[in-house]
Amino acid sequence: MAKILVVDDEPAILSLIRNALSTDRHLVTTLADSAKVQQMDLGSYDLILLDVMMPVIDGFTLCREIRASVDCPILFLTAKTLESDLMYGLGLGADDYILKPFGIGALRARIGAHLRREARERRNVLYLDNVVFNLSGKELHVHDNKIPLTKSEYEICEFLARSRGQVFSKEQIYERVFGLEGDSDASAITEHIKNIRAKLNKWDIEAIETIWGIGYKWKL
Repeated sequence: MAKILVVDDEPAILSLIRNALSTDRHLVTTLADSAKVQQMDLGSYDLILLDVMMPVIDGFTLCREIRASVDCPILFLTAKTLESDLMYGLGLGADDYILKPFGIGALRARIGAHLRREARERRNVLYLDNVVFNLSGKELHVHDNKIPLTKSEYEICEFLARSRGQVFSKEQIYERVFGLEGDSDASAITEHIKNIRAKLNKWDIEAIETIWGIGYKWKL
């Protein structure tokens, strides 16, 4: 089950897509007024469908405006068939396009394929605001810049980020990250976090919050 936003100025198309995707138990939000998208919190959506030819704000413009704030797949619904138009849309940050008129089966299959691929990719990448964890490469990036963390610093960040919002004492962090066989002690966590903060502060990122008398949490 995924949360999907569909933007199209034709009510009949919105109804058709909602019914089709609800068959696959997706939670579908439909919107006929493209201007309202700019006022929405888009971070919770797993996929966005945008019609290209809409009044007020067309799909190409909307994609360009929202791409920086969302990392989910964006697909165009379009009657345009010229390769130059399609390539232009993909160049704006869209992931794919579905040509109108479309068959319901093809629509469901295409969206399902993108959601499955996204699920696979997100097992290897963790997005938290402007911070991106490359889990397989053990790297942390801010605005596409790799942060020069030591192995221990990275492991602390990943542990806290995976459990974001939860508070852990330095003893708990030490045990989870280094295990009982670690060759230091929990007081080292304080110094590691100091170093992490210094490196992230260069990019105006305040990711780790101190909960006085208890411990630390990832707050992004």
